[in-house]
Amino acid sequence: MKSKEDLSQYRGKEMVDYVADYLENIEKRPVYPDLEPGYLRSLIPNEAPLEPESYEDIIKDVERVIMPGVTHWHSPYFFAYFPAASSYPAMVADMLCGAIGCIGFSWAASPACTELETVMLDWLGKMLQLPECFIAGTHGRGGGVIQGTASEATLISLLAARCKAVRRVQTINAKKSESEILSKLVAYTSDQAHSSVERAALIGAVMMRKVPTDNRYAVRREMLKKMVEEDKAAGLIPFYFCATLGTTPSCAFDHLTELGPLCNEENMWMHIDAAYAGSAFICPEFRPLLNGVEFADSFNFNPHKWLLVNFDYMTAAIHWQIPLGRRFRSLKMWFVFRMYGLKGLQAHIRKQVALAKEFESLVRADKRFEICAEVVLGLVCFRLKGSNELNQELLKRITKSREIHLVPCQLSGRFVLRFAICARTTESHHIQQAWQHITQLTFELLQEASH
Repeated sequence: MKSKEDLSQYRGKEMVDYVADYLENIEKRPVYPDLEPGYLRSLIPNEAPLEPESYEDIIKDVERVIMPGVTHWHSPYFFAYFPAASSYPAMVADMLCGAIGCIGFSWAASPACTELETVMLDWLGKMLQLPECFIAGTHGRGGGVIQGTASEATLISLLAARCKAVRRVQTINAKKSESEILSKLVAYTSDQAHSSVERAALIGAVMMRKVPTDNRYAVRREMLKKMVEEDKAAGLIPFYFCATLGTTPSCAFDHLTELGPLCNEENMWMHIDAAYAGSAFICPEFRPLLNGVEFADSFNFNPHKWLLVNFDYMTAAIHWQIPLGRRFRSLKMWFVFRMYGLKGLQAHIRKQVALAKEFESLVRADKRFEICAEVVLGLVCFRLKGSNELNQELLKRITKSREIHLVPCQLSGRFVLRFAICARTTESHHIQQAWQHITQLTFELLQEASH
């Protein structure tokens, strides 16, 4: 007989086999669940068990209870949202992180946890060719820190900017109270920015104005300058601008080289949110999209979206964070960077961009459809020529089929379908099959509409 402790090593090996089998056969599963909200409660007891249950029973329930309700983000037929990175090096590093189980709230709490994170963020900054002021291992005061999500990074940058603005105003006029200054602070972001930016302003208790974008859904200098001047004339204090590189709806890019100098002139903190697109900047051909970062005070992007590092892993080039306790998340980056190398990561990005271009060419070849935004990286925004209702019905049928998964966006008042290359295992034949499925559903929809 073996104790539970003796069996633990075998359970770990069994779980590795289960995960490997799951990923190897993932495309055989429907990519989207066919369930109603609340499905799970009736499948499990109302209370936790009093006595221990067997590992075998739990694993059986994973298939019975959990898997039917999973949207399979790593299926090669998942084209919704943006990628959620996954790779074996990151997964095994996550296992090691869980086994070590340190709570890295200080250097002494686990020196390797603190120091590896600092060095890995420097590795990453150098891969992106960030200015030296963003690298910890220099004479500057910059550096990076791992956050849980881009939402946290945006909030942290806004709070830092708010603190800096209050101190600056009080240096000029010591009689002004903090509450009086806070009531006049105003932040700005694109009307295409992620909702988390607006949420940061709500949490930070400051006003935020949305800047209208051009015909490519990007913020330009003149529009921001106009709003800043209006607000200054009204007695407000412009203090923060969140630029977006790779917006969620259409992967648009704000013009940093125009906006950065304006923010510097106006003593406004410029934060760059490059949650999805930031990973692509490790490729020399995409690095010009980051030009203007030298004007920024902070920068964030999500390696857990496109750099093969499993969630949660998001970097911000500003040394501050909300939580005290910290997981040993830099292990994932260390494993991934070493086992793929820069060239391997670049090849992954380039492959997925090429797949997006392949899908774009299929859409353009079919006169029933139109491309709705420039295809820069791995996202294609397209729609059927016709009403919003027609496109809504097409998406409804795509979702109901459970063969591929897409989500929509709104661009210039039009209902648009987003096709994002997501899974690491997506190949050309998956793109071709997805397009065949879309065109078949389109044919059926248009046939019905004509009768």
